[in-house]
Amino acid sequence: MREVLSELKAWTKAGEQIALATVVETWGSSPRPLGSKMVVTRSGKMAGSVSNGCIEGAVFEEAQKVLKSGEPKLAAFGVADDLAFSVGLACGGHIEVFIQALGPEHVRLVGLMDENRPATLRTNLVTGEAVLESGTPPGTELARRERRTRAGRLLDDWFIEPFRRPAHLIIVGAIHIAIPLHRLAKLMGYRVTVIDARAKFATKERFPDADELIVAWPDEAMSRLTLDSSTYVVILTHDPKFDLPALRAVLGKDVGYIGAIGSRKTNENRFAALREEGFTEEQLSRVHGPVGLDLGGRGAEETALGILAEITAVRFGGSGSFMREVRALR
Repeated sequence: MREVLSELKAWTKAGEQIALATVVETWGSSPRPLGSKMVVTRSGKMAGSVSNGCIEGAVFEEAQKVLKSGEPKLAAFGVADDLAFSVGLACGGHIEVFIQALGPEHVRLVGLMDENRPATLRTNLVTGEAVLESGTPPGTELARRERRTRAGRLLDDWFIEPFRRPAHLIIVGAIHIAIPLHRLAKLMGYRVTVIDARAKFATKERFPDADELIVAWPDEAMSRLTLDSSTYVVILTHDPKFDLPALRAVLGKDVGYIGAIGSRKTNENRFAALREEGFTEEQLSRVHGPVGLDLGGRGAEETALGILAEITAVRFGGSGSFMREVRALR
């Protein structure tokens, strides 16, 4: 939904009639994941994508029919092998797209997302009923479909989409590695905050893509920020007078990831100090230290990539293994 948020805001304000198309099922080489969105107006505007181009024209036509009739539709589309190849796939696939008129719950969701407030949208794929629940959604970040059947008959069919706050990367320590890390994170769609008590390090010249620069001690800075499951914290300071306050500030919070740069010995020293302060083994086990995946390279860019790769694996439940090994296990 975020990929079409600006268009939805503008078109709603302009009084456009809008249809919302959502990928709710995929088989084979689907070009777009579950939850992918495309929006279409009665006047002919469109934004977003449900297939990277191969069925957008057909979805546009179906959306116009939905806007005319007022009735939602679950449409199935096959992606032929030759068409799949033209959009970069090895073979064809099949997707189902639910098309409905934009309703009050969707407008409410746009408002919540614009304010960076979390919510969950539940859509009945039989009736088109939409139910919006505000607040941080539990469990996975991924959209899912839930069907209920009895004796082979479909009783209920819901599509559940969690919308957390935008993923927020907090980097503690404006050191050299933090520069490529903050750039990579922005490229991946994160909101980025850089914290350092040293004003000469935390500058806009060094971190031009950061959404926020905070010159303060880590614990003081953390007290100003929302720390929840959408928050990913990387501590790069490698100095106990910064590391320990930062760890104290986040270990008791339900953040999505905590990483701390340094050797195994450095991390053990940190953990020993925190144990004496009363932090539990369960809390300490949440710290990824040494931080990042082992990609072999040791430069700042490779280290930053390894850190963001580990965050991505944790965020989406990936193994961090070679894909050829993952596929071999399936």
